[in-house]
Amino acid sequence: MILSILDTDLYKFSTSNAYFQLYPRAEGTFTFNDRGAEVYDETFLKALKTALGELSELSLSQREFDYVCGKVKYVSRNYWEWLRGFRFEPGKIDCRLDAEGHLHIEVTDLLYKVTLYEVPVLATVAELRNRYIGAEADLQTILARLNGKIDLANAEGLVFSEFGTRRRFSSAVHEAVIMRLKERCPNNCAGTSNVYFAMKYGMVPVGTFPHEWMMFHSGVFGYKRANYLGLEDWIKVYDGALGTALIDTFTTSSFLRTLTMKQAKLLDGFRQDSGDERKIGDMIIARLEEFGIDPRSKLLVFSNALNFEKYRDIAAYFKGRIKVSAGIGTDLTCDPGIPGYKAANIVMKLSRCRMSDKDPWEKVIKISDDLGKHMGDDLEFKIASHELHIEQQL
Repeated sequence: MILSILDTDLYKFSTSNAYFQLYPRAEGTFTFNDRGAEVYDETFLKALKTALGELSELSLSQREFDYVCGKVKYVSRNYWEWLRGFRFEPGKIDCRLDAEGHLHIEVTDLLYKVTLYEVPVLATVAELRNRYIGAEADLQTILARLNGKIDLANAEGLVFSEFGTRRRFSSAVHEAVIMRLKERCPNNCAGTSNVYFAMKYGMVPVGTFPHEWMMFHSGVFGYKRANYLGLEDWIKVYDGALGTALIDTFTTSSFLRTLTMKQAKLLDGFRQDSGDERKIGDMIIARLEEFGIDPRSKLLVFSNALNFEKYRDIAAYFKGRIKVSAGIGTDLTCDPGIPGYKAANIVMKLSRCRMSDKDPWEKVIKISDDLGKHMGDDLEFKIASHELHIEQQL
């Protein structure tokens, strides 16, 4: 189900490298969350443990090493040298069912290692879950539906990237989608977040940084300056590369409040992953104008459960005001056209961290611009809402 150690999102490697360079002793726990609260049995659990055990067989091949050193140069070579020796350790994956049959997964390790588990675990759960419920994909139907989306993107000039690894229907469906995008949408599909498929099909590997980066900074430095310090550290590592900032870890309003002119000028753009797209975009444009920065010089990337019709309308709203793009995931890689079918609604987020094994564990949370995407401890929500002045949003 996981085809390569590179069969994951680019930002897993860029974030792992950032921990590797700046915080090599930091530790963290990633916790699985099934927003759909689906119920499984021991047969599923056994199959899942077997599949996760197979992750230990993955390693970075010489061809893959040469590719990432040549194409992903902003990630340091010493990190790729380290990755050649990395192996997933299934024994670190705590995987179980509770009394109601709900799935629980946790992994704890050094942060530069544990962050790499998230996407392979999610993609494995998603594919096995589809087998478990008896969902069978018909590739002809999938590609016919995809063709309609590509036709719309081509007709409207909608630039987008494929972001669908973690909740894909299967690795086979994902690859078929990539092949069709490469064939029929070369001008408007800007790339894929999946490094393996980018390598295999000559596409651009794309990504930003994830919520966990700001969550980590909140855990070890506090909420008030987590966004600011997270951006400063990212700039320290990447010096302007990978310059699209994810803005909604603790709501967009708190991100924009601590954003500095220097940071705004260095950033290429901003990724909106929750909230109302028009409202959030207007907030970003207003903040850029406060700094005297022409918003038309920046990119706004939308990635909140988008389909192409929704993206078309959003792009029209911002036309001529700011450059726009989109990261589209589930609508591309998990749209089998099966009556009554719903894709898995699963995530795996950082739940606690510490600077080193000498420090106490700190719980971390995510305060989204969408109520349903909040994640974490109730007491931490109260603390963060007070410190970030966002009580009215919780």
